Amino acid sequence: MSSVTSPGPRRSTHRQAAPVREAMRDLGIELARLNHRVSDRLGLRDVDLDCLNLLSRLGPLSPGALARQAGLHPATMTGVLDRLEKGGWVTRDRDPVDRRAVRITASRDRGGELLRLYQGMNGAMDEICAGYTPDQLDLITEFLTRSAAAGEHATANLKPQAE
Repeated sequence: MSSVTSPGPRRSTHRQAAPVREAMRDLGIELARLNHRVSDRLGLRDVDLDCLNLLSRLGPLSPGALARQAGLHPATMTGVLDRLEKGGWVTRDRDPVDRRAVRITASRDRGGELLRLYQGMNGAMDEICAGYTPDQLDLITEFLTRSAAAGEHATANLKPQAE
């Protein structure tokens, strides 16, 4: 009788996870294309929309904190903020605690434009989610949250090249 070694659990999981990784790559590509199209419609650069998304998600931030979250050099962030402020997308206000500091806030006045452009995707996501049970949605949410954390960790470990 020949002894056939079965792949270890790690190798088997790696193989089973391949379609998940592929689907995540496809999702990333499609979301990047959607964001690019939205940026184009709004007359923004992709990086401007990324920063606007961060501000909407995380709340008011200092320019330095926003630069760190976006992975941008502070000098690049100045140009992004100048464009966003000129377009009425953000405001720069004095921090109420430290009057020397500045806080960047996403403007509520223009939020409706973004919502309209993402309405198709948001509606499609609602329809997709309607086909899952609450427990399944909890599992999907956990998977996506853990995947985002893995991406954050991988990004932190991939140091930027010298500028």
